Amino acid sequence: MGFPNKKQLEKVRARLEKAEGTLMLEPDATPLERLRWDICQKFVQYKAEHHMTQEELAKHLGVDKAKISKILHHRIEGFSTDRLMKLYQGLKPRMKITVG
Repeated sequence: MGFPNKKQLEKVRARLEKAEGTLMLEPDATPLERLRWDICQKFVQYKAEHHMTQEELAKHLGVDKAKISKILHHRIEGFSTDRLMKLYQGLKPRMKITVG
């Protein structure tokens, strides 16, 4: 397999420009932003530990795959903290919340 030609590279660049990666936590994040980021990380960990696909995780929680994708990539502007916690409770019914 050789190096992609100009047309192939342009096609890849166009796709990458539309792609949304995982958001990282800002260094000056508020405690609430840190909590919400941590909850998303719990979903990522659960998915990895249980060797699940996004689709399997979505089905398990009874939500569509797009919502799970947003959570796994920390793109949760449209989710309340309460909603995130209720969804996570679907994975860990006996979860305990501690404030430290």
